[in-house]
Amino acid sequence: MNGSRVPVIALVLVLVGVLGAGYVGIQHVRQLEARVDALGERAESADDRAAEASARALQAEEAAQSAARDARSARQQADEEERARLVAEDARRAADADADMARFEADYAERQAASARAEADRMRAERDAEMERLQNALGNIADTQRTALGLVMNLGADTINFDTNMADLKPADREVLSRIAGVLLTSSGFRLQVFGHTDDVGTDDYNQGLSERRALAVRDYLVSAGLAANIVTTKGFGKTKPLTPGTSDAARARNRRVEVGIIDTTVRYDEMAPAEQRSP
Repeated sequence: MNGSRVPVIALVLVLVGVLGAGYVGIQHVRQLEARVDALGERAESADDRAAEASARALQAEEAAQSAARDARSARQQADEEERARLVAEDARRAADADADMARFEADYAERQAASARAEADRMRAERDAEMERLQNALGNIADTQRTALGLVMNLGADTINFDTNMADLKPADREVLSRIAGVLLTSSGFRLQVFGHTDDVGTDDYNQGLSERRALAVRDYLVSAGLAANIVTTKGFGKTKPLTPGTSDAARARNRRVEVGIIDTTVRYDEMAPAEQRSP
């Protein structure tokens, strides 16, 4: 009886050992499985964090690229602004140079104008003195008046006395014209206009022709006395410009005349005088 129980007990012990070892193995397997699961979860968490890190890295890269683009744009804008500043600076310098040149030219023009005015004043003063000298000298020969253009000599019947209906010069007339030519030959810078006039006796056409012939007779004698032919012209007015109205002998004698206009060609006095003051 006791002998048969020993193997059974041994078998039981073996079974218990085997079961205990199996139980321990199972527990160990379960522990390993739990550790594997934990490691898996940790791996998944690490993957998630890695994905998040990758996403943040991508965002950071995109932000860096955007910042680089912004920086390039800013540099381009800065370069454009610098170029614009340089262009504006060049334009300002050019404008300053133009302004300096304009001021210089204006100053030069003003000096030239002042010099021209001074020269014109000097010439005008000289010509005024010369016209006054001629007026005084010619006034000793015949009535001589100053006009806006120069001088006008009135050679009336008391100076040159044409016969009725005639245009021939008498010896006394030629003597007067010789004296006039002698005075004029001492000067220069003028031209002469010889105007013939008649009284009211006779027709308009006849008196027109007579006035032209008388003016031409005076002109030809002055030229023969030494005056240049190209500075002396003539014109007849007939009876259209009487000095004295009326039909008396005195009025007609005053209207029968030759006028000699001495026109200053150096200074244009007519540019300074009103039109109504200019002689014909």
